[in-house]
Amino acid sequence: MKIRKLEPHLINQIAAGEVIERPASAVKELVENALDAKATTITVQLRDGGRSLIAVTDNGFGMTRDDLELAVERHATSKLPSSDLFNIQTLGFRGEALPSIGSVSRLQLTSRAQGAEEGWTLKLEGGEKNAPIPSSHPQGTHIEVRDLFYATPARLKFLKAPQTELSHAVDLINRLAMSHPSVGFKLLSDGRVVFDYKSCDSLQERLSHVMGADFSQNALPLEISRDQIDLRGFISLPTLNRATASHQYLFVNGRPVKDKLLQGAVRTAYQDFLASNRYPLLALFLDVPREDLDVNVHPAKTEVRFRDSGLIRGTIVSALKQTLARASQKTSTTISQQAFQSFRPEPLRQPSLTGYLRNPGLARPQRDLAMANENFTRSAEAEAQPMPKQERAPLNYLQESSTPLSPEAPLDIPPLGLAKTQVHETYIVAQTDEGLVIVDQHAAHERLVYERLKAEMGHVKRQPLLIPEIVELDEESLHLLKEVRQDLQNLGLVIEPFGEKAYLVRELPALLGEVNIQGLLQDLADEVKDLGSPISLKERLAEILATCACHNSVRAGRKLSLEEMNALLRQMEQTPHSGQCNHGRPTYVELKLTDMEKLFGRR
Repeated sequence: MKIRKLEPHLINQIAAGEVIERPASAVKELVENALDAKATTITVQLRDGGRSLIAVTDNGFGMTRDDLELAVERHATSKLPSSDLFNIQTLGFRGEALPSIGSVSRLQLTSRAQGAEEGWTLKLEGGEKNAPIPSSHPQGTHIEVRDLFYATPARLKFLKAPQTELSHAVDLINRLAMSHPSVGFKLLSDGRVVFDYKSCDSLQERLSHVMGADFSQNALPLEISRDQIDLRGFISLPTLNRATASHQYLFVNGRPVKDKLLQGAVRTAYQDFLASNRYPLLALFLDVPREDLDVNVHPAKTEVRFRDSGLIRGTIVSALKQTLARASQKTSTTISQQAFQSFRPEPLRQPSLTGYLRNPGLARPQRDLAMANENFTRSAEAEAQPMPKQERAPLNYLQESSTPLSPEAPLDIPPLGLAKTQVHETYIVAQTDEGLVIVDQHAAHERLVYERLKAEMGHVKRQPLLIPEIVELDEESLHLLKEVRQDLQNLGLVIEPFGEKAYLVRELPALLGEVNIQGLLQDLADEVKDLGSPISLKERLAEILATCACHNSVRAGRKLSLEEMNALLRQMEQTPHSGQCNHGRPTYVELKLTDMEKLFGRR
């Protein structure tokens, strides 16, 4: 076939395939345009998940007639004041969104510029543009996208159910709402209000609206500045986690992104506290100099590239670890709330008198009730008498503190309280100033042992290979591993170049035992390429230490003395991250005295 120039409508449809993947993609472009126009309120309306209708209304600067006509032309934008693609200060900059959407839908734009006496309306249908006509409209812009992909029906087959498409749009608008708390966002679906976020004065307030009360109650504030890099946001305690990473919101210079480097940094920071299939909740906002960031690497602008990825990753990991260390003994309030709910008593079944009434042969209920009252009175009087010493409950069922609490000699009760008993030889019950604490003795001791093993692993023991192994790798992998040779050596893996296409492996971390060395080095090279650091080796060593900690911990079912229980509590108070075990499970649950009073109707 001869080379030919594509028709304009086909060019736009190809661009639409890159930029507009689904209704949520169109919503993203239109809402970003509204934010770039300095709108303070944005309303989004969807029908059939966005397939039939997407309408976005804002009170931004608006557009004149000439602006409307240019806005639907390819590569026309108001968002690049110069030709410097590394000085982008807006969310949009490509100038492809509106013409791409208009080429595959029925698009109508109505806008009135700030200070203008009248507004204008322009329509596109399958890429065909009509002349603008005058329209009555307040300052701002209203855009309607009807019958998305009607001009490219093959793409309709790839859309999911309306509820699925709606969920993608909700997630997208939520991300933009987090990065712009001063802007009000309202979303309607088929006439129903999905959410209505009012303008907020603080980021924490907006996050509580989007991510829920559980997150706001268990979120740790984070703020750090280093080498012109600013990082702020909120991260959850490890005990508040989810089965997917869908509640991890990452932003770079105000732009929502899904970046492997940032996700890998989060995973590394939490690797000591969560199982590999659990994910923390967080919202992180990273600001870097614009010249050190390339946002022009993906058509949908969801990925970015950093000039110094190692610095970015190191900053995030250290900031998260420092924040988690400051709350090392805390556990999430959701654990206590779940425990409180589980203690709620079920309604007692009241005795029925209908049996007496149906069977005249039975004794009269009045007489039986009188006998029951007499028996109850006798029992109460008997319980008021001192119990003989030999009738007390045996110590293997109930252990009392050898140090009684008395008003004459008040004790300085530590944060996790004083041990009072051991239940089912698994759980320690301690009394605190404000209530009681229930400790899982195995989970708690597992964390203590793990932290001790980590401290002892300051210098990893190495196992020299009797016969060094030669591992051949491609040129890119060789170069990547060369950059992290010192990091690998600190972890116990000693390698050195061998010829032009191989590494000679001389020593391995002793903890690894038998391992596929070829596969290990290739995995490390792949991770350095994607994440900037050899995470898998650190994780393997951490997993081995966690296994050692688990097998060397106090097991459930072991009877402990009061001295042992209190010793465990005191060690927990002095050990970092003792609020959760190595797998993210809580090590203790706290019940406040006020909660217990509610259970018994005292409040």
